[in-house]
Amino acid sequence: MEKQKTTVTLAGRAYTLVSTDSPEHVQRVAAYADRLLRETALATRLPAPQAAALTALNLADELLKAQDENQRLRRRARTLEEALAAAGQAPAGEADR
Repeated sequence: MEKQKTTVTLAGRAYTLVSTDSPEHVQRVAAYADRLLRETALATRLPAPQAAALTALNLADELLKAQDENQRLRRRARTLEEALAAAGQAPAGEADR
């Protein structure tokens, strides 16, 4: 996919980003980050750099928790697929292959 420039606004400042993602996706990501930055700044009354650092930590926490949940669900799906295979049943969707 071709790289595109997209201008977004975070904490009142404009940034031009270059990405292979669609401009709509980049805007969605920026809007989410901007909302979190504003919420953190309002809730903590911290100066902008500290609010940005706290927001980054909160986003990293969300990401790691989502990755852990993803792994847990993948392991669960594998366990269920193995149980179905052991019982002689194909998992849904594999019977059509």
